[in-house]
Order: sequence, then structure tokens, then C-alpha cells
Amino acid sequence: MGEGQQAGGAMPAIPAIPIRILGIDPGLRITGFGIIEKSGSRLNYITSGCVRTPQDGALPLRLKTILDGLREVIATHQPQQVAVEIVFVNVNPQSTLLLGQARGAAICAAVDADLPIAEYTALQVKQSVVGNGHAAKEQVQHMVRRLLALPGDPSPDAADALACAICHAHGGQGLGGLSTAGMSLRRGRLR
Repeated sequence: MGEGQQAGGAMPAIPAIPIRILGIDPGLRITGFGIIEKSGSRLNYITSGCVRTPQDGALPLRLKTILDGLREVIATHQPQQVAVEIVFVNVNPQSTLLLGQARGAAICAAVDADLPIAEYTALQVKQSVVGNGHAAKEQVQHMVRRLLALPGDPSPDAADALACAICHAHGGQGLGGLSTAGMSLRRGRLR
């Protein structure tokens, strides 16, 4: 028998190397984070939560809070990959600008740790987790709870971050990684 072969000629199964994924749902008031570990086809919950910024704080202080909070999460839990939700244009341009800055602070925390980053639209995340790109937040919370066998629904922001990590774990490769054939961009969303 050849080296590494078992009786019957079958090669032994190679254990899957676990990959730790940090999902981030950026927000200026609340930035959700969630970490899962993918081992083969299994997903295991590691942690989740929110980085909350001072509501009466100046913008630079709020961005520093997001940066520092996510740096701490990364240092504590040592993810290997990061998945971040993409911000599209909202009705209010000022809100979009502020949200983009919060997203930038979140990305800087990952870049500072030399982690690879994948980006996903809300449509891609919801499609991957719920099967419906226009699912309600409650549906996302419920499916995240089921997929990760959690005892209760995570907060909406943590659930969105976990959903982003799950989307990445399911083989998404960022914007363009999932088929968008036949879809159009309308009001900043793929339809």
C-alpha cells in the first residue's frame, strides 16, 4: 500500500483548516461586528457585538472610537479575513458621506492589521444568508441565529455583521463575485 493510503485505496480525509472571518456592518453611531470560524462546511460562532460612538462627540472622536474598537476586536480574536458591507448612496447625501467615513475607519482597522478585505452589497449579503436580497432585518437576524445555532437573535447591527461574515464564508468574493447578470443599479442598489 502507498504511503497515506488506507485499505481499499481511499486517501484519508484531510481536516479542514479553520478560517476566522470578521464581518463588519459600519455605522457612525453603531458599528456592528461579528466573528465566525469556517471549518470545511461548518460555521462556528466566535463573538459579536457593537462599537458605540458618543452621540454628542465630534466626528473625529467618533471615527477614532470605531477604529480603536475594531482594532481591539482584531487583536483579541485574531481574524484572518474581513468582510465589510458596502455603503451605497442614500436619499440624504450628508448621511452617506458620514457613513462612508465610518466605513473608512472600519477598513483602516483591518488594513492596519494587514488583513485581506472583501466587500459586499446589502443585496449580496441578504441573498446569501436569507435567499432573498430584499429580506427584512428581522429575517436576517432569524437566519443568522439558525445558521450559527445561537440561543437568541443577535442585535440588528451584530446580526448584519455576522451575515456579512457568513456571506463571505459561503464563497462570496466581494462585489462582482456573485452573479449580477440581468441586474441593474438603481438608487445605489442592485436590482
